Amino acid sequence: MPWVQVRTCEASGVVVAIPRLPVGLSESEVTATLQTLIAGLLAQRKIERPVLWYYTPMMLLFTRGIEAAAVVYDMDELADVDGKLVPMPINRTTLNLLYGLDLHDDDAAEAWLASRAEPVEVVKTSEDVVVSAVGRELYETFFQGYTRKQWGLDPSELDKSVTARVPTRTNTDDRYFTDIFQAMPLEGYTRMFERMLDHENIRVETGLDYRDIVDGVSFDKLVYTGPIDEFFDHCYGPLPYRSLRFQHETLDRPWFQSVATVNSPAEATPYTRVTEYKHLTGQSHPMTSVTFEYPTSEGDPYYPIPRAENQALFKRYEKLAQARPDVIFSGRLATYRYYNMDQVVGQALATYRKMDRIQPVIATELPDIAASARS
Repeated sequence: MPWVQVRTCEASGVVVAIPRLPVGLSESEVTATLQTLIAGLLAQRKIERPVLWYYTPMMLLFTRGIEAAAVVYDMDELADVDGKLVPMPINRTTLNLLYGLDLHDDDAAEAWLASRAEPVEVVKTSEDVVVSAVGRELYETFFQGYTRKQWGLDPSELDKSVTARVPTRTNTDDRYFTDIFQAMPLEGYTRMFERMLDHENIRVETGLDYRDIVDGVSFDKLVYTGPIDEFFDHCYGPLPYRSLRFQHETLDRPWFQSVATVNSPAEATPYTRVTEYKHLTGQSHPMTSVTFEYPTSEGDPYYPIPRAENQALFKRYEKLAQARPDVIFSGRLATYRYYNMDQVVGQALATYRKMDRIQPVIATELPDIAASARS
């Protein structure tokens, strides 16, 4: 008989609920039973709109139907490998699910990965990083096809920094990032930026090239966040970037997938990932919205392509930028670096601290907030 073991930590007052299920339940029976136990526990304690904090995407199935006051969501992603959803980045759970293993601890997982790894004398490329750590089979399963789609290049043609961003773990931590604090703005990024820009000294104009208005604005410092090669009229030739095409769909069904983001590493699948937003917001609705991401070489520039020859070309533009003390170049495109969002925010704050005095500023090439927040 399924039941919930409840205990209270005397030191902190935290109530810990541990579901106890009988052996032999199918996957669907486990999901249904846990949903019933959680709903019963909330009803018993008269909790109508709880704050849901997800440590692992595996819990999302069990809390469907619960209307949340807020959702705290550590960034988790799963990968669809031949129809089987497994944690990504690779961890011990991934290995156990994918290969039918029973690796009990970190040491066992580390030894298994070491038996597959192929030593590389000098690690130079993204392929070298992965093959030397986990071997060719996992490299081809998770990285090769995905990278070819995302970057339009084979991992052997990309700098090692690309795949080095994605860790391989021997524990069961399903989170994409391991930062202590991870959360979504309560009302979303769009509302957050609207509030940041809602000031009498700030005028926002979109759909314009900065050249169309720069002569009509007085400033001591110009903050430029667009492509650095475009600022200098591509005088040394264009820097290569990758872009994304977003296909948004509203579906007449309550859910599309079991977690917020599912990656598709197979090269035969044209999109790289699908995001279902209700998992992030905690909304309850009979319909759902999803976005498919298709990498492309055309469109708004999102990703600087990390290759030695591209970095050499950027350095030529950087010298021109250093000769312009009236312009501050900041962000992914202006500094031609593949930053995560938190790194871009850190760079912006550091840049602000370095400014001697604040004058009216032009911020150019404002990105699509929904797209940039996830990239």
